Amino acid sequence: MSNQNKEERNPLLCHWADQMAANIIREKGDLDLYTCASGITPSGTVHIGNFREIITVDLVVRALRDRGKNVRFIYSWDDYDVFRKVPANMPDPEILEKYLRYPITSVPDTTKRDANYARHHEVDIETQLPRVGIKPEFLYQSERYQAHRYVEGMKKAMQNRDLIKQCLNEYRDDAHKMKDSDVYWPTAIFCGKCHKDTTEITGYDGEYAVSYKCECGCEETVDIREFGGIKLGWRVDWPMRWNEEKVVFEPGGKDHISPGGSYDTAKLVSKKIYGWDAPVTMRYDFVQLKGVPGKMSSSKGKVISLVDALEVYQPQVLRYIFAGTRPNTEFAISFDLDVLKIYEDYDKTERVVYGVDKAKNDDFFNKEKRIYMLSQMDGKIPEVMPYQIPFRMLTTLLQIHSGDIDSVIKYLGDVKPEQEETLRQRAKCAWFWITESAPTWAPEFCFALRNDGSKADLEDKLKQAVIRIRDEIVPKMETYATDKELQQAMYDIAADAEIEAKSLFVAVYNALINKDQGPRLANFLRIIGKERVTKILSVY
Repeated sequence: MSNQNKEERNPLLCHWADQMAANIIREKGDLDLYTCASGITPSGTVHIGNFREIITVDLVVRALRDRGKNVRFIYSWDDYDVFRKVPANMPDPEILEKYLRYPITSVPDTTKRDANYARHHEVDIETQLPRVGIKPEFLYQSERYQAHRYVEGMKKAMQNRDLIKQCLNEYRDDAHKMKDSDVYWPTAIFCGKCHKDTTEITGYDGEYAVSYKCECGCEETVDIREFGGIKLGWRVDWPMRWNEEKVVFEPGGKDHISPGGSYDTAKLVSKKIYGWDAPVTMRYDFVQLKGVPGKMSSSKGKVISLVDALEVYQPQVLRYIFAGTRPNTEFAISFDLDVLKIYEDYDKTERVVYGVDKAKNDDFFNKEKRIYMLSQMDGKIPEVMPYQIPFRMLTTLLQIHSGDIDSVIKYLGDVKPEQEETLRQRAKCAWFWITESAPTWAPEFCFALRNDGSKADLEDKLKQAVIRIRDEIVPKMETYATDKELQQAMYDIAADAEIEAKSLFVAVYNALINKDQGPRLANFLRIIGKERVTKILSVY
């Protein structure tokens, strides 16, 4: 049996990324190197929707490598594009305004952190991707164009501009097609004098000399082997680089991959001009946002970055969200109550993988195991099962311990050294969620213990019942076998005092956390601990 057949029959290679990897190998054949590509213009914050393309490629790259293939994962920064619009979340917009129509690498970083505006946004994503186990090779198109790497590709495009014009017209309706009389140039020029793209090409000698004039009054003829201010328009640049880098896989957003869209046009240009079969592609859909905290959205101009998402989701859980959803499915990244369910789903998958929960069949087990593997930073299942604690329970513990993670770990008492790092990650996310998201989306989950000696204003009958709970029940909480028994003991006090149980519970919550409700009371008392409960209630 051939290796490929063995791979096809490996029950673990059952993910959509594995299916895509098999498709790439089938279409492109057995290659020494499979180059998979992604890229974006760093014209603003790289948001979580952009991240979907990056992780889609990463998952396919992993699937190819798991089939024993040599893979190159490139991420192109299209940082020689034009600065068209001042974003909402950068300081000193009046300075940025002066650089409109410049290449974005010539625009200053008004935060003064990085070399230029483009580099600012590149650094933001380059420093964060390793946190989610993604480590592509970054290519900078401004450097490549100015180093004259694409001279021959530009020359070929200029010489075949009429054929490219036909390719661009192929899928356009009559109203949008370029006319035979329309002059088309596949390149754009940044003026050698004012540096803006407010230029018009006036001539080409058929080889390397291009003439242009600019709105600023500059007119000159340049040699593209020496002049660094000329680049291809993106509809030609894209297929030119497929050939340059020998790309065999690159996904695209649904706006690009739709029938007759830019991918279909690029496919024609790639084959007819550059002699390269377009890469295998797949469509990915948009990512919506749900329940975004006010602080988070206002700082980014309503754009959520990878950094923002990692405030709420552990890296493994964030990868799980994308690995568990087919790319062509639209979904929402949630920051509201859905966060609890997403963590719960991840934990269920983890329990199946480690055999704590029994899978309903082998296919289900393999599917869950593969998603879990692709969710891990290194693609491997940890030898020791991570410490599982429900996300909501963790928020309760953190609030009881005023956000002190060390104190929570000490309270839990059974956390192994190998489990501590991921538990700390989860605790940081839980603390961020309970302090930033929950006040808006789940205020009933939020509380703070009365550690300052303050008192609730209780009528005498209720106060006496609370004192009885403090003196008769709290000291012997551990003697109650279940929370139900502990709860019943408090019901008995309410009945004896001839007050409604609900009123008594509200009084206890008010005495402990200055709220009318909170976590289930019996379990809440146990978690707080009898010493702390006694101290808080000692003021009565």
